Amino acid sequence: MVVGRPDTDQPVRLTGPDRPAPAPRRRWRPRPVDALVVAGYLGLAVLLTAGQWRRPDRLFHQAGDQMLFEWMLARAARAVTGGENPLHSTALNVPDGVNLMANTSVLGLGVPLAPVTALFGSQVAFLVAVVLCLAGTATAWYALLARRLVRSRAAAAVGGLFCGFAPGLVSQAGAHLHMAAQFLVPVILGLVFRPAADRVRRDGVLLGLAVAYQVFLGEEVLVFLALAAGVFAGAYALADRAGARRLAPAVARRLGIGALVAGVLLAYPLWVQFRGPGHYTGMPFYARGYRLDLASYATAARQTVAGDGHHAGLLSPNPTEENSFFGPFLPLLAVLVVVRLWRRPLVRALAACGLLFALLSLGTTVVVNRHDTGLPGPYRLLARVPLLDLVVPARFALVCVPVLGVLLALALDRVRRRAARTWAPWAGAVAAALLPLTPTPIRTVPVTPVPAFVADGDWRAYVPPGRTLVPVPPVTGSAVSPATFWSARAGLAFDAPGGYFIGPRAADDPRAHWGAPDLPTSLLLRRAAETGQVPPIGDAERRQAVADLRHWRAAVLVQADSAPGDPVRATVDALVGPGRDVPGAHLWDVRPLVG
Repeated sequence: MVVGRPDTDQPVRLTGPDRPAPAPRRRWRPRPVDALVVAGYLGLAVLLTAGQWRRPDRLFHQAGDQMLFEWMLARAARAVTGGENPLHSTALNVPDGVNLMANTSVLGLGVPLAPVTALFGSQVAFLVAVVLCLAGTATAWYALLARRLVRSRAAAAVGGLFCGFAPGLVSQAGAHLHMAAQFLVPVILGLVFRPAADRVRRDGVLLGLAVAYQVFLGEEVLVFLALAAGVFAGAYALADRAGARRLAPAVARRLGIGALVAGVLLAYPLWVQFRGPGHYTGMPFYARGYRLDLASYATAARQTVAGDGHHAGLLSPNPTEENSFFGPFLPLLAVLVVVRLWRRPLVRALAACGLLFALLSLGTTVVVNRHDTGLPGPYRLLARVPLLDLVVPARFALVCVPVLGVLLALALDRVRRRAARTWAPWAGAVAAALLPLTPTPIRTVPVTPVPAFVADGDWRAYVPPGRTLVPVPPVTGSAVSPATFWSARAGLAFDAPGGYFIGPRAADDPRAHWGAPDLPTSLLLRRAAETGQVPPIGDAERRQAVADLRHWRAAVLVQADSAPGDPVRATVDALVGPGRDVPGAHLWDVRPLVG
């Protein structure tokens, strides 16, 4: 990646005594247009989140995941303000707690946003985080493109816009902060592949710090980044062996210093993640089942002006994994760009990287328009590799986003310096490819509000220190268990059993499991919620309920929007006796039962 390339289709020669040297390096200086570009990114990000800014009583469509990340942001704020351990918490899953390093704790967002969370609550903090992830990723790519790869600010702005607001990034942002927070990706790449060989030690230290910080944003993105950087470096070395030989020593030294710095900083957090309390092995879901349909690469995502939920839903694992969906024109345009700029090693390396990761996203067998062809996909070679066997294949397609964004910027930058007759057709082609992918505001759904009894703090009169508030039903799934949501909105003011997280199945079984290990009483209440019928209740069930309540250290049980005929309410009545209505909920005071 060389700054100040000559205006030519020929590949830049990076080394050699009898080869032309690159053009003199130009110094990059901020301009007023840069502020306008960043403001535009921020404005677009705010517009995409407008559904909740206007309606705080709603959540983004994958409501359970937003509840989880609101809780993580509230937990980070609590760790900052209360001086608590940021890597483990007992606010959920009482009495065992949650290994936060083994979950998507996004401390890299939660810690700096702690003042926002403390002042305005977890929902505002979540929305600010979404805005920063989208606009920050676009801005970081814009800065890298403008400083290193293109002369045109307009070309860099278009490339950054796509890198930050591609359909895959928007679909992830509504639910998965750890996947949307990619603003350090261009920073890490810029440090690794910096063309100058000076300041290696400084760059290595900065690289180690950036990698360590990315771990606290999202480790999955870092895995994809490491794989993509390796593939890119290998492809670039094949395309320009002389340039690769010249750059290799400095790159290797930077990586060595960076690995040392990151290793020192991450040694204890990673020990907590893989060996600490609440660690687990594997995943609680079948990761390989989340793969992309080949037809999705030429389809518009549901959250674009040209997309629709029905057709996109048939081709994606779920609404948050529409990571390809580049529309019918952008893949064709990318092919044309690669053909036109094929002589440049950078373009060849980008093409190889994008193609490989697109193929990996198809999973172990290739599906075309919902038909499983039985053809083996390249991911089959990685499916049993430790660590990579836990990766969701559909997310490999996210690597294609910056590949396409850089190709667009390179193409626009090249034609900008050509005749007007060349610029107009290319600009029109880019507009035709990108306009159908214009993102629309992230879809929202209504949510049952936190009961006033909880939100107003009335629970404090019933829950002494060391005891818990048990939301009913206390099951593991976020969609039906309010523990995580209530705890987040209350600023983790009370402890609760259960919750939405990944943990071990049991104390002696480290296999991954959604939420806390199920106790008999939680299974009984889940059955009542799912079947709509009161299960048989006898003395044995009542004795078991008391034992489970003691395990949870329960003081009160609380059910929101409870009605007299509700089967869950009737089941709790049969187990512990009748409760009473409180503002927005129904309450069972079980302190006399558990002692």
